[in-house]
Amino acid sequence: MRNFYVYIMSNKYNTVVYTGMTNDLERRIYEHKTGFNKGFTKKYNVHKLVYFEEYNSPREAIDREKQIKGYTRAKKNTLIEKDNPHWLDLSKDWFEENL
Repeated sequence: MRNFYVYIMSNKYNTVVYTGMTNDLERRIYEHKTGFNKGFTKKYNVHKLVYFEEYNSPREAIDREKQIKGYTRAKKNTLIEKDNPHWLDLSKDWFEENL
């Protein structure tokens, strides 16, 4: 069974957030951290994984991504801070557990 992820990335000062969806979180975070894709996340140095959820179906993940993208910034902050109150970069822990 494949896994699908909805994730939120931020910059060093937590002033910018980016919500995305992927079926390969490791690859996608690597792309964000290295600036592989030109665009919003590269322009605003969005390199820090601050939140993610895992789904079994792409449809569920896409629907959730759209829901989160529709949230106000305050609601996104609340979502992040529920599990990550200090806005730590979760990618290190995630990679250690899943590699």
